[in-house]
Amino acid sequence: MTHTSATKGRPPWRPDRTGGRLLTASASGTALDLGATWFWDGELRVAALAQHTGAGPFDQHLAGDVLLQDTTGIRRVRGNLLDVPSYRFAAGAQHLTSRLAAELPPGRLRLETPVTALRPSARGGLEVRTPTSALHAEHVVLALPPALAAERIDFDGALPDDLLRLARSTPVWMGAVAKVVAHYPTAFWHEAGLTGAAFSRSGPLQEVHDMSGPGGRPAALFGFAYARAVGPAFESQVTDQLVRLFGPDAASPLALHLQNWNAEHWTAPPTAHRLIDYSLFGHPLYQQPALDGRLHWASTETATDHPGHIEGALAAGERAAQAVLSAPATTHR
Repeated sequence: MTHTSATKGRPPWRPDRTGGRLLTASASGTALDLGATWFWDGELRVAALAQHTGAGPFDQHLAGDVLLQDTTGIRRVRGNLLDVPSYRFAAGAQHLTSRLAAELPPGRLRLETPVTALRPSARGGLEVRTPTSALHAEHVVLALPPALAAERIDFDGALPDDLLRLARSTPVWMGAVAKVVAHYPTAFWHEAGLTGAAFSRSGPLQEVHDMSGPGGRPAALFGFAYARAVGPAFESQVTDQLVRLFGPDAASPLALHLQNWNAEHWTAPPTAHRLIDYSLFGHPLYQQPALDGRLHWASTETATDHPGHIEGALAAGERAAQAVLSAPATTHR
């Protein structure tokens, strides 16, 4: 069995890919999502993007029974009470951003260039600093969680106090969560009449879902755990839990992928596990550009429409783009 972690082998201070919380691992030429996984009916922006990029949307597998696990044992419940109809991406969710990035003109996208400071410029507009350069922009769109922006970017006291307090208090979607994907040779749980869905009060995985591709290939299960549960024995504890739930065939995954989003330098600030007021998602202050109308918020946490979903990120980006395009032109000295 191969154990992998998407956080290993990559310097934490150098964001070297597009996608943010869209992250896809390759499994024998097929895709397993370690971040955002689904979209749902009514989410028209992401459906259109999936079509545009050729991401291959398909129905989430729902047929079969669900398992409930607590300290007293495991119960099998007829039907799937945990999952709802939804869609996945045959090419993986990260394909959405990879294809969009490929459409940009050469030189427009700068990877491994984190923004360290942002402040009003004496020339008008905003000054954007990186470890190696200083850039000037009329407008800046922040497509990262507000709490992360407040932690990692020096605004030189330019953000209003109420906005800074809000940003520091807003939860980071997935920011306190670890996701595990177990890749198997076959979806043996389907043959047993199980959907692959399970809810657990004893863990370490709190819930489990089927992540098999179209037609059951690749065959995979995935689950969520609290990031604080991740330790030296975590992966063996996960495998043991999957065996208790789905039987001895679960003991030998081809690969076990672990993505601890709480450990991602460019996803979660150190305070992420303490931020729990999800009513702050889509707050009115995020709907108005800051810094004289030049700083725009565009992460899924700032969306009023489907916050926490890919659709929310697209809605927030759409709002920011419309604000930039409708802003009055300015002539600088």
